[in-house]
Amino acid sequence: MLRSFFRFGILLTACWGQALASVHGQSAPVRTQLLQPTAVFDGQTLHPGWAVLVEGDRIKAVGPASELSAPAGAQTVALPGLTLLPGLIEGHSHLLLHPYNETSWDDQVLRESQAERVARATVHAQRTLQAGFTTARDLGSEGADYADVGLKKAIDQGIIPGPRLLVATRALVATGCYGPKLTAEISVPQGAQEVSGADEVVRAVREQVSRGADVVKVYADYRLTAGGASVPTFSQDELNLIVATARSLGRPVVAHASTPEGMRRATLAGVETIEHGDNGTPEVFKLMRQRGVALCPTVAAGDAITQYRGWRKGQDPEPERIRQKKACVQAARKAGVTLAFGGDVGVFTHGDNVRELELLVREYGLTPLDVLRGATSGNAQLFHLADRGQVKPGLLADLVAVPGDPTQQVEALRQVRWVMKGGQIVRQL
Repeated sequence: MLRSFFRFGILLTACWGQALASVHGQSAPVRTQLLQPTAVFDGQTLHPGWAVLVEGDRIKAVGPASELSAPAGAQTVALPGLTLLPGLIEGHSHLLLHPYNETSWDDQVLRESQAERVARATVHAQRTLQAGFTTARDLGSEGADYADVGLKKAIDQGIIPGPRLLVATRALVATGCYGPKLTAEISVPQGAQEVSGADEVVRAVREQVSRGADVVKVYADYRLTAGGASVPTFSQDELNLIVATARSLGRPVVAHASTPEGMRRATLAGVETIEHGDNGTPEVFKLMRQRGVALCPTVAAGDAITQYRGWRKGQDPEPERIRQKKACVQAARKAGVTLAFGGDVGVFTHGDNVRELELLVREYGLTPLDVLRGATSGNAQLFHLADRGQVKPGLLADLVAVPGDPTQQVEALRQVRWVMKGGQIVRQL
């Protein structure tokens, strides 16, 4: 009898606690904010005189300011002289790396502890968000194992500030085809997971996805020695199997590739984006266009590395690497290949993500509107992010305010004044 009464008391207490929690949840007010900029860029078009109503973490309404009124209790946020746009989406970052002119890639992988690298990455994440990039596709932990998964979780849980992340975890390289390398007699930790043959590639893809990979990254080619030429590293059958396995698990595959053959094999395998593509040919770009594979040219990384190696930009003649990259981007655009927008940030300073967009406008022939669309609605579509990339009712309230007209002046994107992520203001005026 006493035991039954005790059990009843526990059940009653639990139910009462749940009821209180439910009542508390229902009574918690949803924050509503009326944002009043000078103009709104919705991911495609600039609309002067528009306003945006945010309810909780979502966009509730958008349209002419004269037609939007703040409901009772709403907060009005005045953004005079500013254009409101979707949060920018970084297409290629490495939060666990820092600029190579500070510490070489080899030394970061071999000599920096994972604790140090994660500590740096928390700062990098905050700088990225403050620069107006509310989402980032982080394409490889570069020897830091699954630390990017933990970083993503810490951001999602509100422990540290940062962008929403799509992480690739360890990435896949063919055995013996990556780095760091010392001598033939010494084996050292590698910057990605080495695999060979059908069983190993399937096992590795499944492992990475099970550990938290949102995207699978494969190195379709790489240089075998420091300073050597890149060569294709995975066979066509291996690449096909990587893509098929990832797709069966609901994950896209992206490929690091710079040789025509590496790009061709990756494209035939069905990857979604080719990263870099430095030596792409018209034939390869035609194939990419036919197969719907996008190019993320990462022009800022090559620009930075060339300067680290002594190029005095604006004084010295343009190096062959830069000339080749410009020819590559021109050929890809001529073939009708869709561009993804990401700079390989980590090679250069985090928070300077807009460097990629500036270079594409100033040196590669794109317009400010091209890169603005690409870094918002374009990247969102390519990366399957249906809940962001536009200023549209029902989407996430990830928003950025910049001065002037960014559809005409790319430099406006470097002057971020205000940032909202999920309805929370994370950078004030």
